[in-house]
Amino acid sequence: MFTVTKRMEVSGAHFLHLDYESKCTNLHGHNWIITVTVQNDTLDKNGMVVDFSKIKEIVNQFDHHLINDVLGDLNPTAENMAKWICDHIPYCIRVSVQETEGNVATYEK
Repeated sequence: MFTVTKRMEVSGAHFLHLDYESKCTNLHGHNWIITVTVQNDTLDKNGMVVDFSKIKEIVNQFDHHLINDVLGDLNPTAENMAKWICDHIPYCIRVSVQETEGNVATYEK
């Protein structure tokens, strides 16, 4: 079994749609730390599970963007960001999105 992990930091803004009062419903930004893990039994013809640049390409869709626009109809929570990223990267098994120090959301397949 081959496992590859890439950690990146991206800056972006979002506002949440919540059914309670919160300052997070206002436009604000974060420097998210996103960790992506991919895994497969075999390697491709280049000797890789997934090229690191493919992971970077997907994650960078969040960098310096309004996350609400990237996720469309999904509420741009760290949890939804993690699932969306994992769904767009081949062989992805886990994505962690650290929104602030001590606040991390993880999605695992």
